Amino acid sequence: MSITAPRFGWYGDDFTGATDTLAVLAQAGLRSMLFMGVPSAEALTAAGPLDAVGIAGAARAMPPEAMRAELAPVSRFFRQIAPTVLHYKVCSTFDSAPHVGNIACAIQTLHPSVGNRWVPILGGQPSLGRYCAFSNLFAAAGTGGAVYRIDRHPTMHRHPVTPMAEADLRVHLAQQGLQGITALHYPLYEADTGQNAVALPSALSTLLGHGATAAPEVSDTPFVPTLLDLTSADQLASVGRLLWQQAQRARLLAVGPSSVAQALIACWGTQTSQPAPALAPSPGPVFAWAGSLSPITAAQVQAATSYQRIPVDAHRLTHDTDYAQATQRAICAGLQQGHHVLAYTGPATGASAPSSGASAAVAPASAALVARVVQAQADNGTPPLRRIGIAGGDTSSHAVQALQLWGLSYQTTVCPGVTLSRAHSTDPSRDGLELMLKGGQMGGADLFERLLGAG
Repeated sequence: MSITAPRFGWYGDDFTGATDTLAVLAQAGLRSMLFMGVPSAEALTAAGPLDAVGIAGAARAMPPEAMRAELAPVSRFFRQIAPTVLHYKVCSTFDSAPHVGNIACAIQTLHPSVGNRWVPILGGQPSLGRYCAFSNLFAAAGTGGAVYRIDRHPTMHRHPVTPMAEADLRVHLAQQGLQGITALHYPLYEADTGQNAVALPSALSTLLGHGATAAPEVSDTPFVPTLLDLTSADQLASVGRLLWQQAQRARLLAVGPSSVAQALIACWGTQTSQPAPALAPSPGPVFAWAGSLSPITAAQVQAATSYQRIPVDAHRLTHDTDYAQATQRAICAGLQQGHHVLAYTGPATGASAPSSGASAAVAPASAALVARVVQAQADNGTPPLRRIGIAGGDTSSHAVQALQLWGLSYQTTVCPGVTLSRAHSTDPSRDGLELMLKGGQMGGADLFERLLGAG
């Protein structure tokens, strides 16, 4: 496998977040491709020259041993193609736990593929209403919603799998086994304006053991994790300069949401002022699946008045084959009649949420149904589906795998944090499919209506 070393590489710990980073990079003019796993030589050739190479995964939903098995070949791949910066992309709410989506486990597995001891962790993404101040994370409840400390957030503090009970990200990550976390807090950034800024590099030099006050034990660690605040988009360039300066010395592993890419782009001066391309009306019926338990997604389902809406019982979907087949027939019937169709599980159905054990089976069952619908539409003699949308991080990850795509490229942004991608597949009926993936916290109430395109 041969490829010119890209400037940037990333692994998204779920597919929705991975596409957000794809959008950030592509909008800045970088030639970018998101692969659905470690790419083959054929896929790399088909993608052409790239400035940024991404891999979409599902580590966020995995226990540590499965994460290591998932990330070990990713680490070997990125060691081989040698991006200057390797980004482990996590959700902007940092929801994770020792037993699932363990961020410390990911760092330990990926760090051998780079040469720099420093591991910056960016806490916050102001463009999505995520702010980190003095290491404490705050998040808006929905687009433009009220901002809460993450351990008091109405959704994230009661997340069914990874509830956020701690706002200090140093403590949160230490509980996952990431020890010795240092921090650089935002007041330092105020003195760091322009290319000759010295406050942040000097503070980092001290943390890394190059200053008189450094703790001697730091120099003996394989890597030094440092949490960096982000409270404003104005701070991105200063943070990006610090990352890029370090990456020039030795290839760097950085952790955080898409603000890692945003910071580097601000440093490079390649940020474009061009708006995202307008989303044209869909050439045919749109199929959407909402598998998120988020109240935000529930509100989006209720506002989707242009769709034929089909409630789906999540428990029956996973346990009753006849019910799953009947649901598929109902969806396909609506699409074949020319209707946009939105099928949904979760609170919008009025049904009680499944238990945590049962909910783990809902995402793969939902994904399998989505793939069957797409295939049935391709097989029944009518034009294949050209645009679909999926809400729910785990459901999105499983669905893209079930669709057997090899890559995604950027098409446009539906709203902040929600990307419409173009699918790449060896199957002609799926190649060119327009695919929207979104996490539960993303988008305004009119998201599914926006997916239809300007009328």
